[in-house]
Amino acid sequence: MIIGVVAGNVWATRKDEGLKGLKLLVIKPIDYYTQGEHSTFVAADFIGAGIGETVLVATGSSARKVLNKESSPIDATVVGIIDTVEVEKAMT
Repeated sequence: MIIGVVAGNVWATRKDEGLKGLKLLVIKPIDYYTQGEHSTFVAADFIGAGIGETVLVATGSSARKVLNKESSPIDATVVGIIDTVEVEKAMT
């Protein structure tokens, strides 16, 4: 799973049948450990996340299973809105 921030929305009037009725969000992954930059990606959302919220994203076949859309072209789904994250860096 990936932790990220919702950076925006995607609107598509023409799309695959498997995507109809789904809200699509632009997600910016967060790397709390190294503070590295990662490319944004699009995730389906059925829990109602909004711009600026920190979310948990499932990817791969798990992303389709949570939506019960096994044959849809979905490779990322927002599965949770995160309240807090606690990360302890290893001592060097």
